[in-house]
Amino acid sequence: MKGAYTNPRFFLAMTVMLAMAAALVQAQGTRVGFYARTCPRAESIVRSTVQSRFRSNPNIAPGLLRMHFHDCFVQGCDASILIDGPNTEKTAPPNRLLRGYEVIDDAKTQLEAACPGVVSCADILALAARDSVFLTRGINWAVPTGRRDGRVSLASDTTILPGFRESIDSQKQKFAAFGLNTQDLVALVGGHTIGTSACQLFSYRLYNFTNGGPDPTINPAFVPQLQARCPQNGDGSRRIDLDTGSGNRFDTSFFANLRNGRGILESDQKLWTDPSTRTFVQRFLGERGSRPLNFNVEFARSMVKMSNIGVKTGTNGEIRRICSAIN
Repeated sequence: MKGAYTNPRFFLAMTVMLAMAAALVQAQGTRVGFYARTCPRAESIVRSTVQSRFRSNPNIAPGLLRMHFHDCFVQGCDASILIDGPNTEKTAPPNRLLRGYEVIDDAKTQLEAACPGVVSCADILALAARDSVFLTRGINWAVPTGRRDGRVSLASDTTILPGFRESIDSQKQKFAAFGLNTQDLVALVGGHTIGTSACQLFSYRLYNFTNGGPDPTINPAFVPQLQARCPQNGDGSRRIDLDTGSGNRFDTSFFANLRNGRGILESDQKLWTDPSTRTFVQRFLGERGSRPLNFNVEFARSMVKMSNIGVKTGTNGEIRRICSAIN
């Protein structure tokens, strides 16, 4: 994958995304190239760390992407999800199954050796999420940096995260509270094109969901496959791909699966059953009669918007020397 960062597709994407990022974050206090003088190797150190860990365990990619999302929705994008301790965000149910914390710690150790006290944990997480998408054959984009780290991390605050049974109206309200619209919602949930889910988060849809049968929004031909993987009263920790048939590649097949009744999480499948979000699913798929949207480009745009939720910059926040601990 190293050579991919120097190919023409990369430079074209970077040119487009650089202009887009500059326009989006001009008033946010973050900017592309924030560490150009203070720590020129910051982004390359994070990238090489993610690459190295990805080679031995590709599962860290979706873990880091989700981690950034879960961080930004709670206290803003301030790396509060990384803090250890009782009753911190990391201990909350939505975050217990996240993977990749060790990647951030590894990158931080290297950055502290190269540029002590300069690069924030929040920026490391934002960069690692971007690199994870690219490593799974998605787009690359310019990440605005300059965030500082927070000191508050409470498990009780994670109730704001969208749940796996959440209605579309509720999801839209939660996204709108952070300035994210319906298209952003569909694009960001599209990040489920990579990664897995534990059976315990969706197996209820397979047994006695309505009138003793499975969730009717699941394709009937798909139900036996899911039941075989997640038998009733079976191992709830067993994991299956959220994007059946393409769980390790960042692409639009996740949306095709929703169209075909093969969404794993109830909240995901609702993107198709609800007319207000189905329109964007169809556009990302380029269906006839709809105005097509490039999923990769729109995902990157939405990620830039999301990564500036509640950021701490300037004299706000701090630069934690250890990401899992408050200085």
